[in-house]
Amino acid sequence: MDETEKRALDKTRKTSKCSSSESDSLCHGQPDEPVLFPREAPSRVLIVEDDPMTRLIMQEKLRQANFMVCEAEDGLAALSAFQDFSPDIVLMDVLMPRMDGITTCSHLRKLPGGKNVPVIMITGLGDLDSIRSAYEVGATDFITKPIQWLILEQRLHYMVRAGRITRELARSEMRLTEAQRIARLGNWEWDPYENLVFCSQEAGRIYGLEALAGFLPAGELLRCIHPEDRDWLEGLLNAVKDEGKSFSVDHRILLPDGSQKVVHNQAEGFRARDGRCARVRGTIQDVTERKHAEEKILYLAHHDTLTGLPNRLLLKEQLAQTLARAKRFETMGALLFIDLDCFKRINDTLGHDMGDRLLQHVAERVTLSVRKGDSVSRGFAEGEDSTVARLGGDEFTVLLSDIRHVEDAGRVARRILDALARPFHLELSEVFIGASIGITVFPHDGEDVDILLRNADTAMYHAKDQGRNNYQFYTRSLHDRALYQLSLENAMRRALEKDEFFLCYQPQWDISTGEIVGVEALMRWHSEEMGPIPPSDFIPVAEESGLIMPMGEWVLREACRECRSWQNLWHKPLRVSVNLSRRQFKSDRLPETVGSVLEEVGLDPTLLELELTESVVMDHTEETLSMLKKLKSMGITLSIDDFGTGYSSLSYLKSLPIDILKIDGSFVRDIPSSENDMAITSAIIAMARSLKLCSVAEGVETDEQLDFLRKCQCIAMQGFLCCPPVSGEKLRDLLQKHRKS
Repeated sequence: MDETEKRALDKTRKTSKCSSSESDSLCHGQPDEPVLFPREAPSRVLIVEDDPMTRLIMQEKLRQANFMVCEAEDGLAALSAFQDFSPDIVLMDVLMPRMDGITTCSHLRKLPGGKNVPVIMITGLGDLDSIRSAYEVGATDFITKPIQWLILEQRLHYMVRAGRITRELARSEMRLTEAQRIARLGNWEWDPYENLVFCSQEAGRIYGLEALAGFLPAGELLRCIHPEDRDWLEGLLNAVKDEGKSFSVDHRILLPDGSQKVVHNQAEGFRARDGRCARVRGTIQDVTERKHAEEKILYLAHHDTLTGLPNRLLLKEQLAQTLARAKRFETMGALLFIDLDCFKRINDTLGHDMGDRLLQHVAERVTLSVRKGDSVSRGFAEGEDSTVARLGGDEFTVLLSDIRHVEDAGRVARRILDALARPFHLELSEVFIGASIGITVFPHDGEDVDILLRNADTAMYHAKDQGRNNYQFYTRSLHDRALYQLSLENAMRRALEKDEFFLCYQPQWDISTGEIVGVEALMRWHSEEMGPIPPSDFIPVAEESGLIMPMGEWVLREACRECRSWQNLWHKPLRVSVNLSRRQFKSDRLPETVGSVLEEVGLDPTLLELELTESVVMDHTEETLSMLKKLKSMGITLSIDDFGTGYSSLSYLKSLPIDILKIDGSFVRDIPSSENDMAITSAIIAMARSLKLCSVAEGVETDEQLDFLRKCQCIAMQGFLCCPPVSGEKLRDLLQKHRKS
């Protein structure tokens, strides 16, 4: 080798080897100065040539054409340089030592990123066998020696652009395939005349035919469809082909292992110029998880999470279906509305966790109480005779369809009551609970879902009014009563604003002296719209609606104000008695409210008497005793109204800070004709005397009754015998007249 060749070889090693630092900087495009506006990077060319001089000349020519060059002297070096350099194109000689170009091309195609890089083989002009072999192993093109440099330059630029496009298409295809895999979305195409279907890789995987992704007979794909959906889907495909329709449907796929998938399949046809359907293209997506999630959400939306029974929403759907079927076939059904009696007491004493467990047991017993063949289900299907639902809280319903007689609903209600009458065992506690059941029959009682629910609810409240733990059928009179109570409630709210309420007072007389010792304040109402309303009508409605709280406070303030004005008319202190409702007594603010009213009107607390019913006072709780003591400590007189009608415990009664027992008028009414009433009345008076309590008899109307009470040493009385309830103005006149006499 002469000196000129040596210098050229050294120059090649210094400037072209990928391993040198200078060429490394060149190959990787690292500029010496920062680039403010980056340009498109030069295309990378890997030259694989065993002749150093040829490599040098090729390198110089390509660098002048704005190519970035890396060189390798044989096939083994080329494979290593390919991975480091990542060329856009490979220019490789066929004949080389150690590993020839054809073998190198074969290995290069198997390297990462080597599949789509253009490879141009350099061969002799007449070496057709090498050219053929090169194409077989994946060569892109070839050039012959001697090389026409201008043609090579243009061919390389073209090949680089084509290679980049090919690689970008490959990357796009890969991204699409990956996106389809993530979305579980595949595409397919059906040739209706060849009856072949092309499936993408993901479509084949969805169908469970991963190994057969590509073209396959349409019949083989249809066999993957669930048998119950196959004919229907095939009909849709034919409609696309014959009528130009499109579809977007969900159907099931039966996998080889017997499992099922739910897929969303949509397709449309593409027609040729002659009008024939040339192709049907579509997409298929695995929506199994979404369907399961939707079913779970739907289940949760329609079922009670505590008991698993249908909730109000599903009940209304079921009731609508049952109503429609009853109208169509002229049958009869019934809706039972169940409300547990005193369930709040369970929550308050045992806790809400125990209350929830009790509700679960109640649901089980109600389920087992319906007749054999009834389906107390988590859904509803044609042919079911009944279904149980939980509306919320302690309210349940039973929907009966196709009953023959109205009495059948009553028999089911009785079975439910008998089942709930048995004790419930909650850990170490034995719990007894009853229920009130309202029954409405359709279509006789109504042909609308909301109306039937309302009617059943109305009948249930009537069952509670009848003493609880029973069932009652809905009647028109109950509806009229409910409307009346609703109108009362609405009118009461307006009555508070219009000052339609007023007080009457009934004097209480000392039996031994005949003097007036006190008066009882009685609330009255004269409505502008409805006329006079008896207390027996509006007081229960006020209790239930909560209006009793503002009404009771108004009575307390008005009675105390009137009482303060009487003191100048009477020669000794005159006490006023005010009734307290259960809601008022259970309010923590009661002592504060009473104290505020007394201070506001300037009334001595000893002149105020608060009356409580026996059922309220005999509620054996620490809260009851504490409230009574607070009121008593204020100097207020406390009395038990309607005594004898409840279930008083003598041992508990003697511990209460009570001053007065008021004997209920029902015991006085039949004196002296009823020996039992006489015995009860005399016993109450004797008990009061032994406990050092004042006894007051209510409802005294005859001299015989008064004589009996006097003999029994009853302290005071009130009733029509002496004076009916009168207005405040008439009471003033009575006090003045009585004082003079």
